[in-house]
Amino acid sequence: MKITQGQFSFLPELTDAEICKQIEYALQNGWALSVEYTDDPHPRNTYWSMWGNPMFDLRDPAGVMMEVSACRKEHAGAYIRVIAFDSKKGWESIRMSFIVNRPAEEPGFELVRSEGPGRVVHYTLRSYATSRPSGERYQPG
Repeated sequence: MKITQGQFSFLPELTDAEICKQIEYALQNGWALSVEYTDDPHPRNTYWSMWGNPMFDLRDPAGVMMEVSACRKEHAGAYIRVIAFDSKKGWESIRMSFIVNRPAEEPGFELVRSEGPGRVVHYTLRSYATSRPSGERYQPG
């Protein structure tokens, strides 16, 4: 199962050249970039670990690609994404977010059902990967 989060998630994986073009687009718009990673891609997990500092004053896509490559080397089995932040007054939010690295195997999510008072049924998504400790989730078991 392929996790579909952020822009381009329903498309085939972006090549490094395509990633570079998206970074270039963000820089042309004056957006700050950052690289983040996680081993828990639950849709409500918006707080991924940050790789280095946000790149507010960068103007060359090669600098961001260097950070993406370093993060891939260190966290090859994790989800890695690039975030573009617009700090202009009135926006001050993320304008672009897309995954640039995935684990070789994506186990997906389990739908957990529970019944409450009055036979009310609640559903929760749980990532199959979280059944293993952090740091071991996408390693061959």
